Amino acid sequence: MINNLPQIQHLSCGNFFLIAGPCVVESEELVFDVAQKVKAITDRLQIPYIFKASYRKANRSRGDSFTGIGDLKALELLARVRSELKIPVTTDVHSAQEATLAAQYVDVLQIPAFLCRQTDLLEAAALTGKHVNIKKGQFLSPEAMQFAVNKVKENGNNNVWLTERGTTFGYQDLVVDFRGIVAMKKFAPVIMDCTHSLQQPNQPSGVTGGQPELIETMARCAIAAGADGLFIETHPNPSVAKSDGANMLRLELLEGMLERLCKLRQAINEF
Repeated sequence: MINNLPQIQHLSCGNFFLIAGPCVVESEELVFDVAQKVKAITDRLQIPYIFKASYRKANRSRGDSFTGIGDLKALELLARVRSELKIPVTTDVHSAQEATLAAQYVDVLQIPAFLCRQTDLLEAAALTGKHVNIKKGQFLSPEAMQFAVNKVKENGNNNVWLTERGTTFGYQDLVVDFRGIVAMKKFAPVIMDCTHSLQQPNQPSGVTGGQPELIETMARCAIAAGADGLFIETHPNPSVAKSDGANMLRLELLEGMLERLCKLRQAINEF
């Protein structure tokens, strides 16, 4: 089992930290292209960086949707990114067995929003000793997330984060109540998912929609509200992405956006 990298242990540097990468591991070329480019940007801007990609997509609208290139192949690619680029990596897990498996390859285990109440999954993730990032369910209040945090801590793991990703509003939309960031910071560091919070789920086509033009707006609001980190899925060409293309940020837009967000964070720190 691998040990956590130093960057995970010391994310408090006055700046926000960034979790970013493509939605899913599509290929070796994509994974390394995105990781290398984002690492270069975050190194220059002094933003602590964690690479993200799902090794398998278990929650898809349609049965014929792409789910992955194979579990072990994808996990081994994530481990190579970690080893060769010297950056922490994260992926989501969907069962206790998956948590045990993925922990051998990554630094942070992400708990999907729909599974944030699954006690056996939270306990298994906690027992790996890895950082555990729990996404807030679209159906839960921010205050209710304290119980998910407690399930991790009660199993001897204090390395737990919470991620805001919007609340269901009607059948095909999500809204973000930024008061939730303040509420959840009482329980754990809080990350803002700037891309999934802009999803438009449950479309008749079976393909989730999105509003990527508002990603920077979400990020700015989150930083102003006191978020500790940002989560941004990004892809060189979202229009051909095999998952969540409708709400991912085009990779070439990331650098300018992060430059502006760093200036905002600095201004808030000086306020």
